[in-house]
Amino acid sequence: MRTFAILAIGLLSTIARAEDWPQFLGANRDSTTTLKVDAWKELPKPLWTAEVGEAHSSPIVIDGTVYLFFKVAKKEEEALAAFDAKTGEKKWEKSYERTKYTNIFGNGPRSTPCFDGGLVYTFGCTGLLTAWDAKTGDRKWQVDTLKEFAASNLFFGMSTSPTIVGKHVVVMVGGKGGGIVGFDKLTGKVAWQATNDRASYASPIVAGDAKSPELIFLTGDHVRSVTAETGKELWDYKFVDALLESSTTPVKIGDVIVAGSVKSGSVGLKLDGTGVKELWKNEKLTCYFSTPVAVGKDLYMINGEAKFPGASISLRCVDPATGKVKWEKDKLGEYHAAILYTANGKLLLLDDLGTLRLIEPNPKEYTELAKGKLCGKTWAHPATADGRLFVRDDKKLMAVELAK
Repeated sequence: MRTFAILAIGLLSTIARAEDWPQFLGANRDSTTTLKVDAWKELPKPLWTAEVGEAHSSPIVIDGTVYLFFKVAKKEEEALAAFDAKTGEKKWEKSYERTKYTNIFGNGPRSTPCFDGGLVYTFGCTGLLTAWDAKTGDRKWQVDTLKEFAASNLFFGMSTSPTIVGKHVVVMVGGKGGGIVGFDKLTGKVAWQATNDRASYASPIVAGDAKSPELIFLTGDHVRSVTAETGKELWDYKFVDALLESSTTPVKIGDVIVAGSVKSGSVGLKLDGTGVKELWKNEKLTCYFSTPVAVGKDLYMINGEAKFPGASISLRCVDPATGKVKWEKDKLGEYHAAILYTANGKLLLLDDLGTLRLIEPNPKEYTELAKGKLCGKTWAHPATADGRLFVRDDKKLMAVELAK
């Protein structure tokens, strides 16, 4: 089931350790962690906290350093900062100016950084793709992708997280002939560009084999696969969210691809060697931006309706072969909850109101092992490294030791 994830590790030419969290959703972009978590009687207090700027961007952790991307207070600037993972001490913070951007759901960046070969890559909410020196924060290069490809910004801002495959850093831009673009990761020069697809808020996964890796995207128009080396289009499936707000990362389980949207539900696609065919479509499996997690033959999904205000989310156990719901647990948050699959076979669920739950994956019923209030409101996904959980809420970054 996780062969593609092992491939992804091999394609990331990093110096990251096995326990590091170098990109959105972890090293394999499947929300799995090396963290082993047992049920707690009382949730541990944070080891440290640090005040940070506004963002929905998630932290990444590399070799004892936490990197966080956010908006600078009272300025039209986006910043990358590095913190000591043990103490929370800020090592450095560097920023750049952006064009004015405001939104009722937050003014900070949404995209999560990616680490590779001593550089950290960020993608700002106005489309600025930037490479930074991981040790010093010095800016190596920057590309205004919306200007470069005459593309329009999304309502909630550009959100796809940079993805490194081989020599390229890849993002969705949404321009004509440049729906998806691969840039040389060392220089920022365009290596390839593909599709006329509109951008979405989602991030891709890496699949295929080591000799010919491919990227599977949920764009604004399709579930689509392109080669990582040249951007050659391999297959596509028309899938347009009714609100144009597709945000979830696709999930691969064996030869099945599952993609979800906020208004049009979810779809299961079967890979057949040359393309995909539709296995099922379930309009009730609506996903805001919480990426599902695969455990064995089951898929654990956060679903909710596009309702403002008064939204509520549910956790569902779904059969990925049929799209049928085995069970559901409702009222676990408002719009979002992040799910992690631990090394000892548990699920950690952090909802957007700041409650952390430990859950036993069980295809028969919802089984909660522990629960506790961890932080304030958050739409960011946690990161893990060295037995610790790193979380950012609307005001601060924190580290919590959960492993025994």
